Amino acid sequence: MKRFILLAFLALTLPVVAQSKNAKAQLNVEGICNSCKARIEKAALGVKGVKYAQWNVDSHQLSLVLDERKTSTAQVQEAIAKVGHSNSLADGTHKVEASEEDYNKVSDCCKYRDEEVVKNHH
Repeated sequence: MKRFILLAFLALTLPVVAQSKNAKAQLNVEGICNSCKARIEKAALGVKGVKYAQWNVDSHQLSLVLDERKTSTAQVQEAIAKVGHSNSLADGTHKVEASEEDYNKVSDCCKYRDEEVVKNHH
C-alpha cells in the first residue's frame, strides 16, 4: 500500500516539476520590418504566461521566456499566426501558417510573402 501511494504521488508531481516557470524558447517568425516586429512581439506578450518576447528583424528569431504552467509555445504560435505571421519552432518543426485572411490584414509594407515588398526592404 505504501508503495502504491508513493508511486501515485510521484506520478502526480512529476508533470508539474517538468514544467518550468521561466522556460526559454525560440521561434522562427516570418516578417520583414519594424512594424512586423511590433505586431509579433505584441501578439506574443498578449498570451498569458509570456514574460519576454523579442523578435530580431534580420534573423527572424523570436526569443521567448514563458511560464509553461500557464502557456505553451503552441499557444504563442497560434497567437502570432492570428496576427498574420507564419512561424515554426526554432528547429523548423511544428510550422503554423497564418491564414490568408489573417495575412491579408497586415499592412502593405509587411507582406512578407510578396517578393517585391521583401526586395524593397533590403
